[in-house]
Amino acid sequence: MSKIKRISPEKASKRIIQGAWLICAYEDQDKCNSIHIQGALSIKDFRTKLPDIPLDQEIIFYCA
Repeated sequence: MSKIKRISPEKASKRIIQGAWLICAYEDQDKCNSIHIQGALSIKDFRTKLPDIPLDQEIIFYCA
């Protein structure tokens, strides 16, 4: 099992500007709404896009 790579908020912000997707990692929509970051997708919305996401798309998941 691979270890989850963590990055700082500053690095995440730079990567998002460069095109990375930001995804709220919580299944619970209320929890996700309570910590929503502008421009982020919910995990539910992310899953609907999975078939069309390019394999080289950088994806950043976040939680509280």
